[in-house]
Amino acid sequence: MTKLYCFGESGNAYKAALTLTLAEVDWTPVHVDFFNGGSRTPEFRAINPMGEVPVLLDGDQTITQSGAIQTYVTEKTGKLMPASSEDKREVLRWLLWDNHKLSGQAGMTRFLMNFLPPEKRPQEVIGFMQGRLKATYGVLNDHLEGRNWIVGDQITIADTACCGYLFYEEPFGFDRTEWSNIDAWLDRIAATPGWKHPYDLMQRAFGA
Repeated sequence: MTKLYCFGESGNAYKAALTLTLAEVDWTPVHVDFFNGGSRTPEFRAINPMGEVPVLLDGDQTITQSGAIQTYVTEKTGKLMPASSEDKREVLRWLLWDNHKLSGQAGMTRFLMNFLPPEKRPQEVIGFMQGRLKATYGVLNDHLEGRNWIVGDQITIADTACCGYLFYEEPFGFDRTEWSNIDAWLDRIAATPGWKHPYDLMQRAFGA
């Protein structure tokens, strides 16, 4: 049985969940009560000493970090990864860029703006992060000019990585209508057979 330790608010978990789903893997979500310390318990640390979500358990395999999970799924299924070595390197390039520039900043900004008590939200930090994200959106939007997908002519894990935080409704300074190429690309992802919103794939910690 394939299990994904996750929670709905995690864009990094969504990358793994969406990749599993689009690759047509039969998997089961295991909810981690992240906001109440669920990733810091001895039981969870025995699964992932890093204390982070997502974690994929597949038979005797335990894989952590969203990019590693996504890559594992492509290797196992042969889906969501282009054939050529050059394109595979390009996918890896975008996975690394996403973790460093896009999801790394979007996830933190969204957390600060939505999941901290209002009186503890650092407005100067949030403003700084939103400025950095604006430049990051520009990089992705420019790259998508004249392209349907980030790499090649089919959806890959580069797409399921970079969209990780961009379908959430909670505000973090991203308005997809301001970025026409990103907006159209997100529509294409959502039109892919099997696509589901994060909160339809994983249990959320907070009510709608």
